[in-house]
Amino acid sequence: MVQVRYTRNLFLRGICVIYLFAFLSFYIQIPGLYGDNGVLPARTQLEHKDWTTLLQKLKQKPTFLWFAPYLGLNIEYMLDVVSLIGIILSFAGFVSQKFCIMPVFGILWALYFSLYQIGQVFMWYQWDTLLLEAGFLCNIIAPFWYPSQKKLSTPSDAISFWTVRWLLFRLMFSSGVVKLTSGCPVWWSLDALSIHFESQCIPTSLAWYAHRLPSWFLRLTTVGVNILELVIPFLFFFPNKKVRTVAFYSQLFLQLNIIATGNYNFFNLLTICLCISLLDDTFFYKKKSKNDDLKVVNYLSTIVCILVYGGILYGTCVYYNLKITDQWTIEAKIGFTQEQFDYVLYRVIPISIYIGLTSLAFTILNAITNSLATVKGTRNKIITTFITLLYSTIVTFIFAMSVVPNANLHPSHNSTIPVPIKQVYTKIDQFHLVNGYGLFRKMTGVKGRPEVIIEGSNDIEGPWKEYEFLYKPGNVNNSLPIVAPHQPRLDWQMWFAALGNYNQNPWLMSLAYRLLNGQPEVLALMNTVESPFKNKPPKFIRASLYHYHYTLKSQTNTWWTREKIGEYFPVFSSDTTSLIEYLTKIKVIQGKPAQKTTYEAFKFVLDSLRTLTSKVEASLLAWSIFTAGCTLILTRFSNAANKKK
Repeated sequence: MVQVRYTRNLFLRGICVIYLFAFLSFYIQIPGLYGDNGVLPARTQLEHKDWTTLLQKLKQKPTFLWFAPYLGLNIEYMLDVVSLIGIILSFAGFVSQKFCIMPVFGILWALYFSLYQIGQVFMWYQWDTLLLEAGFLCNIIAPFWYPSQKKLSTPSDAISFWTVRWLLFRLMFSSGVVKLTSGCPVWWSLDALSIHFESQCIPTSLAWYAHRLPSWFLRLTTVGVNILELVIPFLFFFPNKKVRTVAFYSQLFLQLNIIATGNYNFFNLLTICLCISLLDDTFFYKKKSKNDDLKVVNYLSTIVCILVYGGILYGTCVYYNLKITDQWTIEAKIGFTQEQFDYVLYRVIPISIYIGLTSLAFTILNAITNSLATVKGTRNKIITTFITLLYSTIVTFIFAMSVVPNANLHPSHNSTIPVPIKQVYTKIDQFHLVNGYGLFRKMTGVKGRPEVIIEGSNDIEGPWKEYEFLYKPGNVNNSLPIVAPHQPRLDWQMWFAALGNYNQNPWLMSLAYRLLNGQPEVLALMNTVESPFKNKPPKFIRASLYHYHYTLKSQTNTWWTREKIGEYFPVFSSDTTSLIEYLTKIKVIQGKPAQKTTYEAFKFVLDSLRTLTSKVEASLLAWSIFTAGCTLILTRFSNAANKKK
């Protein structure tokens, strides 16, 4: 039986690290985003005249925040409590395997889901739902309790851990599919990466250098991205272990390159955790064998691996017309039409489901066989087989639900899904246990990177002075930051806002109002050091749309050049009637005072923690806590080694 106990434990501790980063990042931004004086106060999501009893409230919006009055806290402080519990539990799971158990992961999922319920537009990201889905899977992957002694894998471990591999497949394959089904001409012309490094949300300094790579190389890299997302995922279920290991390294390579050039918070780290499902314990503990038969099998396995990837390389050369030019560059051009791709996708989606179903069936069959063959004692056989069948049923249900978003990658397959499966999926969809994915559907910023620049003034005629954000491009002289694993959600949403207009982003009106009133909680999310209005808020505020482009660093000390496109939203003042009426309508401005905190001792502790953490930059705080966890782990290992001596 293939052992996955160590691999599984590594995955679970990795998810704890992701939870740690996610909860910590959220906690830092609570006052400015969701506090009573924040951009989108959380209390507005929990006020409904028809919700009277606690049971009704939990049914309509399941979140721990409803328990705030029972603890003598208001909603803002309850957000602190939920986040801090998440931080403590995830840190405990990171530093000790004893906390990587089902009850802990159940609580972590419930805590993050509670935050997601009131997150509104600032949490409508695929990595948040991906964390919810991966976190839910941990509830069936993790043991119910930490065993007193180290055990080998049980047959059900392979079944539950298989769900992570299937999630990884759906994530990567759908991300590749949507790039071409969107019809985006930039993806079809293979020029996407010539734009991406400049137009992505928060690029790193390396993105500037990546943008300057030769165009032929960037086009070839775009081909590589297509292959890594469209073709390689099918090898996740290949029976040859070496083929899967190479697939693991290829996906790891892709994620590390994304991390190097862009700040995508915990998303790429989470994807790397999912990639662990392609491995088993022999990857970490390789056993040398003198058996000649095993050596022959190993050589044959290597040959199969070479043939598989050689075939993919050959197919890539054919379907992307790869040719070496006289200048020793590689020319690339997609050799198929959108109609041909649509036809192939129509055929491939059912095949992908059959592949997943076949892989799951063999995994279950192998687990049941091992339950009967390797477990000693009739009583143990019965118990182990029952548990294996139970996990098989749960995983089969999850697989059936995942067929819905997977089939929706092509519109013609939506009608082929059995009605009962659709009905069940609709009922559980609100919990994000199974989700659809698809990143970078269309490449933005073809004519330049759009940016919304907010300006304030004490005179409607000017001069107008700019507000600066902590991380997103604004001042053309500011260097490009490294932010991950922290996600500055306001900066991210400003990037999305620039792709539309302010009518499509009504939260901007709340942001403008908070800036007009000099709200310190909101200003803390921005660059207050260089703010022209840190002592007194402006009387008027407006926003303009700019297009940014990278500069040639050899010619100037700036990182960007920019040109003004036009007005984004008009001039507002703190007493603009239309602004006040709108914010009153969406309950950002309320006549009644916010709920008071009656538990003063608890409030004092929470305020002290908030004051302490606010003095450290967010990403630095995240890595500092992670480093502290690593230090604790190494110290424990060192002490254990010394005891053995």
